[in-house]
Amino acid sequence: MTKLCTDNFMMPTHHDSALHHVTGQTVFIDDMPEPAGMLHGAVYFSQWAAGRVKAFDTSKALKASGVAAIIDHNAIPGENQMGPVVADEPCLSDGTLLFRGQPLWLVAAETFEQSRQALQLFEVDVEEAPALFSIPQAVAAESFFGPARVIKRGHPDLEFDNCHHVVYGELFTGGQEHWYLETQTALCVPGEGKAMTVYASSQNPSETQAIVAEVLGVSLNKVNVIVKRMGGAFGGKETQANHVAAWAALLANHTGRPVKIRLTRDEDQLVTGKRHPFRSNWQAGFNNDGRVQALKINLFSNGGSSTDLSWAIMERAMFHADGAYYIPHFEVTGRVCKTNLPSNTAFRGFGGPQGMAVAEQVLSRVALITGLDTVEVRRRNFYSNELNTTHYGQPVERNPLEQMTNKLLLDADYTNRRIEATQYNLTHPNTRRGLGFMPVKFGISFTTSHLNQAGALVNIFKDGTVTVHHGGTEMGQGLNTKIAAVVASELGIPVRRIEVEPANTAVIPNTSATAASSGSDLNGMAVKDAVSKLRGRLASVACRLLSHSTRMIVSPSDLMFDNDSVTVEQRPEMQLPFTELVKEAYLSQISLSATGYYRTPGIWYDKDQGRGKPFHYFAFGTALAEVEVNLLTGDVKTLRADLLHDVGDSLHAAIDLGQIKGAFVQGLGWCLTEELRYDHRGNLLNFTPGTYKIPTIDDIPLVFNATLNPSGSNPGTIHGSKAVGEPPFMLALSVWLAVQDALRSIDPGKEFAFELPATHEKIVKWAKTLRENS
Repeated sequence: MTKLCTDNFMMPTHHDSALHHVTGQTVFIDDMPEPAGMLHGAVYFSQWAAGRVKAFDTSKALKASGVAAIIDHNAIPGENQMGPVVADEPCLSDGTLLFRGQPLWLVAAETFEQSRQALQLFEVDVEEAPALFSIPQAVAAESFFGPARVIKRGHPDLEFDNCHHVVYGELFTGGQEHWYLETQTALCVPGEGKAMTVYASSQNPSETQAIVAEVLGVSLNKVNVIVKRMGGAFGGKETQANHVAAWAALLANHTGRPVKIRLTRDEDQLVTGKRHPFRSNWQAGFNNDGRVQALKINLFSNGGSSTDLSWAIMERAMFHADGAYYIPHFEVTGRVCKTNLPSNTAFRGFGGPQGMAVAEQVLSRVALITGLDTVEVRRRNFYSNELNTTHYGQPVERNPLEQMTNKLLLDADYTNRRIEATQYNLTHPNTRRGLGFMPVKFGISFTTSHLNQAGALVNIFKDGTVTVHHGGTEMGQGLNTKIAAVVASELGIPVRRIEVEPANTAVIPNTSATAASSGSDLNGMAVKDAVSKLRGRLASVACRLLSHSTRMIVSPSDLMFDNDSVTVEQRPEMQLPFTELVKEAYLSQISLSATGYYRTPGIWYDKDQGRGKPFHYFAFGTALAEVEVNLLTGDVKTLRADLLHDVGDSLHAAIDLGQIKGAFVQGLGWCLTEELRYDHRGNLLNFTPGTYKIPTIDDIPLVFNATLNPSGSNPGTIHGSKAVGEPPFMLALSVWLAVQDALRSIDPGKEFAFELPATHEKIVKWAKTLRENS
């Protein structure tokens, strides 16, 4: 076995696009030179939530300046369908209206402005129908996608009789807009015959390829999808990037000219799906020692108008409704509600945050009733070495939460700060301080088992430079930087000689989405497999050359790929520069190109039985947050946040820390400020940056400490690392819990209807209620 590079000098020091980003040279789809004859596409979206088009007239729009074409569902040569899992999402409506924002007509015009001006000339007469928008409305109407799903362990109904306390609760967790900086965009260029090249801002090139092929009525090999990068995605471009690609492809196919569609910010927010709102109710039984013995949870999500990924999201919520806690008797039921909203979709955490929030509400109630410290209650319920099996039957292995909690509380000086917060609250009637502790156990893998696979292609050129193709997509998270680090480590060459190419379905076929925090896990292992083949070939050439020049036998196990050379480990003077070795391999007619493949081993889940091993491993994290709440205005200042997160052996510490902090701040928005507001007709009222409040620099904790936990190598993963994209998002629940802690100081022991997000308006209302009743 040849040895690998351990020289940090060879590794990347920053994100591969960092310089281009800060100098304005980064090219996104809308920055690409426009192909000759390119048209701009626009979509006429339904302004009605339910009903049917009775009559319409597009003649004025068709005669408008610059308009080249207007098409409807009748112009689709293939299937009028773009549902990623279930065929229940028409590409263009046939006149039946299911939600505000449903696409009805496509317009192609010479300029962006002309395409939008044409939309104003449509005349449409609609017969409206009653619509459902909220979870309670859907439940009352029994409007669901399929039957309920259940995961159960033990007998909670029987165990409740044996508990000292049995309590009930309900929790609403709101949706969330993805608010990626680059809106949904695609450029489609028709080729010879029926070929179509799609430049997409998509997390899932192969699925985009499949949807475009389906609507065009062509085979997959006629459609090539290329993804250089995205300006953010967060799950919002896992399935819904397919829409703009399909619409642009239909217009390009119809006109024979390249077509680009870029949604405006307002359009994007109005018509795309969000994080799923959840409404959950629960019953918990626990004893005076704070240990939960029995728990039943009913989860209801708002899926919107079509299935999309709602069931996979619900399943992950059910998997994570235990939080970080072992509950002997546990039953969780999930139902997805069908409503007349745009279909909700993937978002960072993929149901995990909604499930964990319920578990945390339960544990907070336990602490309230028993009078125990909120941190201590959580520690007493942690999974342990003895009690380490989840409600779906998977062992929680290599669990560092107890050690991480000890370290976090010590480093963050929890005990003294708890005393200080209590003293502060005694002397400040209009502001209150609170502390919140959040442990995270998050499963890593696609819960749809067959998606856990990846491919790669690595080419070494005669000058010793390398190009890497893999199935992942870069959306700012640093995947390509980590992939380059893997190659540099495996070949022992400087990262400056490695180029990671755009995702391309003609080069790496049948890829899975870059999602589920699995981008580095899957694609890193596939790239490693390809590089291992190349390293083996190069090692054979090196052994021949070194054995011949030194008249001694050199075997591959003697070699080390390091410092831009191949060296005999015990004889450092015996070495070959990497570039010379590559030239000799070429002259010896040795292939310098190799494919790689990886599939995650041992992943399975039986949905009917509610048992299996859906995750390759778990990532862990802990957070302690302190807030100051103004009871008169509802303003929340996060005074301090301490995060300790488990990433195994980090592939790139700076990028991992950036992901941890970024996820936490995005989670802050979900917990405190981002609230989707609809009127009685399903109109989204806050769809601009001025009315939809994403976190700003002012929301970042005043003291913000993030540390990688030294938990050691994670077996069976790329270089012993762990995924980092999604798990830190849930650490932001510590701030939500801190707000609850601050409000409880108004009337200790009093429960109130706390929900998420805890916006300014809600905090003022809760504070007023607590003061009146105290």
